[in-house]
Amino acid sequence: MRLTLLLFLTVTSMAVCSQEPRVMTLQECVDLATENNLNVQRSRLDLETAETNLKETELQKYPDANAGGSFGYSWGRSIDPTSNQFITQRINSTNLNASSGLNLYSGFQLKNSINQNKRNLEAAGFDVEKATNDVQLDIVTFYLNVIFNKELLENARFQLQSSQNQLERTKILVEAGSLPRSNELELISQVATGDVNLITAENNLTLAYLTLKQAMLLPVSDNIDVIVPDAQVEELDLSITPETVFGRAEQTLPEIKAADQRVQSAEFGYEVSKGGLYPSLSLRAGLSTNYSDAVKSFDPSGDGSDYTLPEQFGDNISRFLSLNLTIPIFNGLSQRSTIQRSKISMQQASIGALEQRNFLRQIIESAYTDAGASSKTFAASTRQVETLEETFRSIENQYNLGASNFTDYQVASNNLFQAKSDQTRAKFDFIFKKKLLDFYQGKPIF
Repeated sequence: MRLTLLLFLTVTSMAVCSQEPRVMTLQECVDLATENNLNVQRSRLDLETAETNLKETELQKYPDANAGGSFGYSWGRSIDPTSNQFITQRINSTNLNASSGLNLYSGFQLKNSINQNKRNLEAAGFDVEKATNDVQLDIVTFYLNVIFNKELLENARFQLQSSQNQLERTKILVEAGSLPRSNELELISQVATGDVNLITAENNLTLAYLTLKQAMLLPVSDNIDVIVPDAQVEELDLSITPETVFGRAEQTLPEIKAADQRVQSAEFGYEVSKGGLYPSLSLRAGLSTNYSDAVKSFDPSGDGSDYTLPEQFGDNISRFLSLNLTIPIFNGLSQRSTIQRSKISMQQASIGALEQRNFLRQIIESAYTDAGASSKTFAASTRQVETLEETFRSIENQYNLGASNFTDYQVASNNLFQAKSDQTRAKFDFIFKKKLLDFYQGKPIF
């Protein structure tokens, strides 16, 4: 039994390991993350709620209509509707009614409520865009982090392969007696260090993939790979200032538009509350009829005859039409309190819009400064790699000829590996900071 279970687990593990990875582009990752993201889904539901609220308010422009009816039995002592004498019998009765009403004037509250809900709908739509943009920026960050760690892994492999090749050459020279045994042992230690660096790079790449999959709400067991785009390092346009970027972002970013729409919504809400101080005028109309089996039709002979349901419904129709005027005089100052709260909400919305702009300005200023610093760091690291490559080649040739010791070789090798890692880190840091500035200017980032 244990052997069967072990065999099953082994086969299953091999099947999982041999599963072909799902190769995904950046656009596919963004689309999948946007589809699965709960915050985006929540924003879309808020948008549907805003649409429903607007439809409900717009339909209030039309008359309402209601109909009703009742059917019942009564028994015991009651009054005969034909003779007004007390009788004891079961009575079957039916009532039908219908009514309709129309709001003619209410201080323009309905008009302002419609405009308020229109602004709320616009703001909800911009909230969906904002949530989508947030997902896009997160995925771009995590995607670039995967590519960054892939390059670090390649650097680690190259370093390890270089050390292994050098170890093989050194073994031959040691066997020939050209180099001492200590050189071989030192290179064995160098290869072991390369193995550790490779394992660390593999682990970091695994974690980068995990973060990307979590952002897309994919199970950790899903095997995915990413397509490395042509990540060219572009020059930073120094003619662009933070003020220029902010001016463009203010016109395009949905969070700013949403904040402005909420200010307008609060202004219309304030007008709605003020409308409660004015008289309201409404029109109502309706009709009703009834039937009772205790009612008998009039008969000159003195005997009552059956008074049918259609006859009673036709004879008992009652109609009404009313014009209703309501003038607010004193309601415990409740409407004044409502107006004050609406005024506060309007001020809060204005502060929120200003706060959103200040936050955006700070983000752009930081991104601009970071992009400039990243550009300089990448340029410096590139020059450093070029210099250290020449140094390493020179010392490697001297070491192979026995004119340099292992310590010099090891230091040159480690310095070059670290410089390449720093260059890779600076490269992707600059690429992301540059893309972030493009995003705030309304440019596509992929």
